[in-house]
Amino acid sequence: MTKRLFDILFSTLLLLLLAPLFLLIALFIYRDTRGKIFYRQPRVGKGKKEFYLYKFRTMHEGAERKGYITVGSNDNRITPSGLLLRKYKIDELPQLWNVLKGDMSVVGPRPEVKKYVDLYTPEQQQVLSIRPGITDYASIQYARENELLGKAPDPEKTYIEDIMPSKLRLNLDYIRTNGFFTDLFIIVKTIAGIFRR
Repeated sequence: MTKRLFDILFSTLLLLLLAPLFLLIALFIYRDTRGKIFYRQPRVGKGKKEFYLYKFRTMHEGAERKGYITVGSNDNRITPSGLLLRKYKIDELPQLWNVLKGDMSVVGPRPEVKKYVDLYTPEQQQVLSIRPGITDYASIQYARENELLGKAPDPEKTYIEDIMPSKLRLNLDYIRTNGFFTDLFIIVKTIAGIFRR
């Protein structure tokens, strides 16, 4: 209950404070490329329940048809405005709405698309026992994931065989040790990491 109360208060406060910024970002995206301001994608949440995750659109319309894996600045599907929004994780801010709705928490395992969730082992599926989050230990450790994938000869294979299992191990560790102060630590580390970019 404490975690859910924190999620509601935190997401409500930030949505109110960041409303002017959201408007500026929307205008930035609108002036840059044609298409929708927001992007939504089905993700798998707690109890394997699917929900729509929201982001500011950072790719050209229809880019998802070419695959889910992105490879940083080498990915020509990303718009000019999208490169900036992704660099500072600004594209993730609309997920505060997912938190307020109850689909997600501020802190928790990042939600994955069904294609990759279907590859989870029974042990790895334990990450679906709690609400997914905007940030987690894996988000901090793999803050430059797209750059790593951009250097890989086969980005999807590298993600499935190397990065995804490592992130899931971190998520399982979080499930075993999570608490209010752990969440605060992850939030602070995430914000610090963004400002170091």
